[in-house]
Amino acid sequence: MKAAAGCALLLMALVLLLGGRSHAHEVRPAYLQLEEIAPAQFDVLWKQPTLPDRRLAIEPLLPHGCTLEPTAPPEHTGAALIHSWRTTCDLRSGELTVSGLTATLTDVMVRIVYLNGDVVSQILRPASPRLDLADPRPAAGGYFLLGVEHLLLGLDHILFVVGLVLFIRSPWPLVQAVTAFTIAHSITLALSVLQLVTLPQGPVEAVIALSILFLARELMISPAQRSTVTQAAPWLMAFGFGLLHGFGFAGALADIGLPRDQLAASLLLFNLGIEAGQLGVIAVMLAGGWLVRRLWVSGPPVMARGVTVAMGCAAGFWTIDRVAMLFQPAVA
Repeated sequence: MKAAAGCALLLMALVLLLGGRSHAHEVRPAYLQLEEIAPAQFDVLWKQPTLPDRRLAIEPLLPHGCTLEPTAPPEHTGAALIHSWRTTCDLRSGELTVSGLTATLTDVMVRIVYLNGDVVSQILRPASPRLDLADPRPAAGGYFLLGVEHLLLGLDHILFVVGLVLFIRSPWPLVQAVTAFTIAHSITLALSVLQLVTLPQGPVEAVIALSILFLARELMISPAQRSTVTQAAPWLMAFGFGLLHGFGFAGALADIGLPRDQLAASLLLFNLGIEAGQLGVIAVMLAGGWLVRRLWVSGPPVMARGVTVAMGCAAGFWTIDRVAMLFQPAVA
């Protein structure tokens, strides 16, 4: 029991430390689009993510001599601040930089469309916030990498997947549940990005936290006390919550946008990135469980209990915090 308590306390401390950033996956990528409308003249669209209590201090810097002239007043969507500018300069040489990026956890998707049809797509990261316009690196899988990062940086989504693995011990039912979760969030991700069905992100994030709390509760109680649906058809429970998580995933793209000429491909790559991250989490879980069983016979029950307690504490904190955020005005 002491080992179980120690494991639980350690995991709780770790998850709550990370969970203090209750909007961890809300640190969404920024989007910078430069479209050439006349020789050496570009329309510039800058979508800068905002957090509930502040705006990320990042700013695009074009090559020396390029000035940005506003073409419309800034617009705040609730999760992003949108600027529209125009510039007249040569964007075939020089360096494009995003100042302040090194101090954040976000990325910037850069897309440049030239008159001759050439397209440059690149992701700028905190470790590499510059783009050499004379020799841009290819980034065909940019949206795939964004999908992987979104899953891995979204602690709540990871905990839900972890909960599924802990809850369903048999291989075939686990495959069914994971497949149902994948299909469900793929459906709502597509519907939301295509603007066929949209939901406000605040309530969605709060209910996602509740889904983790529900799963942690099911893991804590005895099988006889669990809900009928989770016992008889765990895949149905995974499908239902997957629909909600899909709207959460869509939040990463809704305020950034996808290139209209590559909408299907970008959406597919982003979704495949999410799946790759999800399968990676499951593989690590299964490998870790196998190793623990080999080295510590009583380890799996102890660790599973500790993870469940940590899940419940983190989900409870997120639920309270996110519901409270619904009643606070957004900061522009």
